[in-house]
Amino acid sequence: MSQEDKRYYTWNKHLKEHFGEKVFKVSIDGGFNCPNRDGTVAHGGCTFCSQSGSGDFAQSRVYPLPVQLRQGIDQMHQKWPNVTKYIAYFQNFTNTHAPVDVLRFRFEQVVEEPGVVGIMIATRPDCLPDETVEYLAELNQRYYLWVELGLQSVHDETSRLINRAHDYQCYLDGVETLRKHKIPVCTHLINGLPGETYDMMMDSVRRVFQDSDIQGVKLHLLHLMHKTKMLQDYKAGRLRLLEMDEYVDLICDQLEIIPKDIVIHRLTGDAPRDTLVGPMWSLKKWEVLNAIDHELERRQTYQGIYDCRQIMKK
Repeated sequence: MSQEDKRYYTWNKHLKEHFGEKVFKVSIDGGFNCPNRDGTVAHGGCTFCSQSGSGDFAQSRVYPLPVQLRQGIDQMHQKWPNVTKYIAYFQNFTNTHAPVDVLRFRFEQVVEEPGVVGIMIATRPDCLPDETVEYLAELNQRYYLWVELGLQSVHDETSRLINRAHDYQCYLDGVETLRKHKIPVCTHLINGLPGETYDMMMDSVRRVFQDSDIQGVKLHLLHLMHKTKMLQDYKAGRLRLLEMDEYVDLICDQLEIIPKDIVIHRLTGDAPRDTLVGPMWSLKKWEVLNAIDHELERRQTYQGIYDCRQIMKK
């Protein structure tokens, strides 16, 4: 099945529609910290978060941002040598956790680089003060922009368990603030968090679309990593890792209730082999994606067939 034939609205398809050609997303490390690590709201970080701030494939922060960008582009050109347009993706940690003058200095370094057509900024909903949102609104006027908001789960009991240090209402307030300025929002959810049932994971997807005005979603499999606090949950039997067929069925069920116009930024994820505890099947990313495609085809179903927003209106 080709990228264009998929039964869901892929990020790749969206970028091709918007720019008329293939576009790279290049992950870079902006050198930011996290309020959940430095004591601003808590210490220790989320229990699943790796030492790199969940940006294990971003370039190293020891290099200047334009150098990181070029390194990432060069790596991608080994597979796609003819691509000439790029999205600069500030991935690691919390990329609005700094004064506006710092944000402006770091973001503007890359948006003016040759070939950069847009910017994607990963952050937390509790790091969106008014002056920051005003600057993001300015960026949105000048460039193609997405803000990726980490939520992980709509369930506050899960958020407390993983030391998220903000609640669901904080997320809703963050989305509302960004959307007042028409800034596109991609919400990041994780399937397979400790204690979460199938119904809870389905509920997270359902509620983010019924409760908030978002334009994209990133569905991510929980990767259990070495040197994370969540490893203690696993060893104590409080965490069960999802099986591949279980995950594929779940993703297909979630896609069926996601509105058709929502951009699917991701359906699984990557993790470095040497730091991954499990699930080890997740290392075969394309096998997972192909299995999702095949299951949707077997069901003769597609994204939005049971659109949760439309069902709510009824």
